Amino acid sequence: MQLPLAISMGEPAGIGPDIALMAWRDRASHRLPPFYVIGDAALMESRAARLGIGVPIVPCLPEETYDTFAFGLPVLDIGEGIDDRPGQATPETGGVVIEAIRTGVEHIRAGRAGAIVTAPISKAVLAAAGFSHPGHTEFLGELARTFRVGPVRPVMMIWSESLAVVPVTIHIPLAAVPERLTTNLIVETGAIVAHDLVARFGIARPRLAVCGLNPHAGEGGLIGREDIEIVAPAVAELNRIGIAATGPHPADTLFHPAARETYDAVLGMYHDQVLAPVKTIAFDEGVNITLGLPFIRTSPDHGTAYGLAGTGTARPSSMIQAIALAGRLAARKGAA
Repeated sequence: MQLPLAISMGEPAGIGPDIALMAWRDRASHRLPPFYVIGDAALMESRAARLGIGVPIVPCLPEETYDTFAFGLPVLDIGEGIDDRPGQATPETGGVVIEAIRTGVEHIRAGRAGAIVTAPISKAVLAAAGFSHPGHTEFLGELARTFRVGPVRPVMMIWSESLAVVPVTIHIPLAAVPERLTTNLIVETGAIVAHDLVARFGIARPRLAVCGLNPHAGEGGLIGREDIEIVAPAVAELNRIGIAATGPHPADTLFHPAARETYDAVLGMYHDQVLAPVKTIAFDEGVNITLGLPFIRTSPDHGTAYGLAGTGTARPSSMIQAIALAGRLAARKGAA
């Protein structure tokens, strides 16, 4: 039997609790695998009542998920009676948010969960609570060290059925991208992406399309030298080590339907270069998956949406896709 999925509750004042409840409500129509939420059971119960969706909350252990899932949402209660105040974030809840993520990863390591799906967090709230990491990805990289000795290099992919993209540099100022971008960074990122596309997605020979940094991929050096001196050598090195990579491509012609047929994932040089296209093409279906980890982690590709929390207007599509993808990858891993 496949292990259940762990879902961290995320920011209590955001839509994390809402979309977890809605995902359980819609579980049958989307054929979702069994999952349990790690968080505050009282808050989940209050939010279900506020939304008027009649989801029974059943406090339980991960091992009880299969017996519980058919008639109620299993919740591993680690909370302390958090007040249900949608849209009103407070640093006092940061400890539970952090512990939910840590607990989910520990459950995977202990063979109690098959993967973790993380609901959106507020980086500002966690920073105010003393959280030292820029976000989920970096924290998960630290937790991954409990699985094995040696460095861990997490890589963020935004995946959908229509398009999968990876930014080589992520949350840094645009002005800092040229100085941070190196041939080695592109090659290292591409190698991790190719490895996980084989190991997790079952793509025998992944095809990577690599964006240029500058407009028109530098126009032969007329619009910057980075594509000649940094990006093109990275593409050549990826091919030398056996990875099918093409580029540098002008980003403005890489995302139309015919172009998307020619690759399995795109490597972009900076955040918005590839996240803007994927969110345009698959806004409600995009899933954030962290590659390069010794465990499976997915997340909805959106934020806390404080203004929608508790209103019943949040759409659970991305959470549902994140759960479905985590279940699919965990099942593949189990079969392997």
